[in-house]
Amino acid sequence: MTLAEIQALVIAAAKAREAAYVPYSHFAVGAALLAASGEIYIGCNVENASFGLTVCAERNAVFHAVAQGERHFAVVAVVTQNGVTPCGACRQVLAEFNPQMMVIVADTTGNRCIYNLAELLPHAFGPEHLNTMQ
Repeated sequence: MTLAEIQALVIAAAKAREAAYVPYSHFAVGAALLAASGEIYIGCNVENASFGLTVCAERNAVFHAVAQGERHFAVVAVVTQNGVTPCGACRQVLAEFNPQMMVIVADTTGNRCIYNLAELLPHAFGPEHLNTMQ
């Protein structure tokens, strides 16, 4: 992945972050997911007064892409004010589609780090764990 492609994903995630609905935490997150098809799918976090119903930006992007028929993803970019990595639930959802996915994490000042999803979620639970009868 080129530096220009990384920057384009970070910009898309930052733009998605602007749409976040965060009246409770005020912690806006944007995500941009690059599918193997070359399409980019964005998501933002959407909070709810019933906190357990809140949806993270990364899962929002994955669900949007899956609803469009995508199943293979290469890279996700996540932008937060302070550049934190995806939560555990998001890591698990991302791993469902590519346990080796590149994860770009950026803050609002332009700093960024790049991880392999397996670094962030070692020993992930996957489809192979459901086939215990073989």
